[in-house]
Amino acid sequence: MAHDAPQATGPSKLVIRNIGLLLSGALEKPILDGDTIVAENGKITAIGRFKDVDIEGATTIVNANGTTVAPGLIDSHVHPVAGDWTPRQNQINWIDSYLHGGVTTMISAGEVHMPGRPRDVVGVKAMAIFAQRAFWTLRPGGVKVHAGAPVIECEMVEDDFKEMAAAGVKLLGEVGLGGVKDGPTARKMVGWARKYGIQSTIHTGGPSIPGSGLIDKDVVLEADTDVVGHINGGHTALPDDQIRCICEGCKRGLELVHNGNERSALFTLRTAREMGDLHRVILGTDAPAGSGVQPLGILRMVSMLSSLGDLPAELAFCLATGNTARMRELDCGIIEVGRSADFVLMDKAQHSPGKNILESVQLGDLPGIGMTIIDGIVRTQRSRNTPPAGKVPEIDSGH
Repeated sequence: MAHDAPQATGPSKLVIRNIGLLLSGALEKPILDGDTIVAENGKITAIGRFKDVDIEGATTIVNANGTTVAPGLIDSHVHPVAGDWTPRQNQINWIDSYLHGGVTTMISAGEVHMPGRPRDVVGVKAMAIFAQRAFWTLRPGGVKVHAGAPVIECEMVEDDFKEMAAAGVKLLGEVGLGGVKDGPTARKMVGWARKYGIQSTIHTGGPSIPGSGLIDKDVVLEADTDVVGHINGGHTALPDDQIRCICEGCKRGLELVHNGNERSALFTLRTAREMGDLHRVILGTDAPAGSGVQPLGILRMVSMLSSLGDLPAELAFCLATGNTARMRELDCGIIEVGRSADFVLMDKAQHSPGKNILESVQLGDLPGIGMTIIDGIVRTQRSRNTPPAGKVPEIDSGH
């Protein structure tokens, strides 16, 4: 089982130089003009040209060798349980494996696969607080797992949400996976959660696990959660007219997941673009699940939406980074001064027909990952999961 990744023990200064392409993660300016990033003590302090930035005192210098640097990818929809193990497929080291797919941050949509998951109010609160504490302390491979997402039950009252928020719980699990499946009850509890700073999401579409049920457009719109979870189904999607109704009937986040209906994902993407609401689209895997664990799931979503959805690759990467960071109020996901120094360094895969990484992704290929960095610390080098990259970064000797 992967263990807590080492943290910096003293002042640190990271320099990434010789960057070939710098993707910002922000839709309004997806490509930045620069070949160097400086980060001190885990935060970005400078972005620009090598000749213009201060590299004195660098503790680590990475030569990007002309590769692409993007914000670390964010998976907006996972179901962790305990450490780097999932009982859903009885698999260990799945989070570490996601890191090799460029994912540096994960958002729990509920620890629903916990064996013997309690349904009583005391148990629901206890498990949420436990998960929040455990994943705050444990960082498998360095990955930031935002967990402790209770699945709400009908017997809960406002004070329960106040208590959980005071204990550090900041997320609700998917509304609809527990006893609350109707719009009025969901709206009331989502309101309580929002009052105390807890963000919410809802299961959308047909049932996925025993105990879940159909959640249609009427329930989704009445519940008014912050994020419309897997609007493309998990796995079973709603009809197109209901998906369009949700897109037009609210201004909440529209989450597309790997373990959903691909055609419905493309329909949602087109609808959001037609409405000028691309900023609402965020990406997740909805794993571990019956479909297994998908270490490359976020990359596959980026490639699928770019190639089949006719979305420029630099914008597709924003759906997996800056859009999610803004929707989820995270300090990562965008390359700008002051944010966390979480990066993925990648290049087009060897022998891809694309002339560069953006063209290769728009042709449907996955990039090859050469390095991941979290909080300014190199966590992995050449990925064990992606195709080999044409060029790979390296750590300069002596640093």
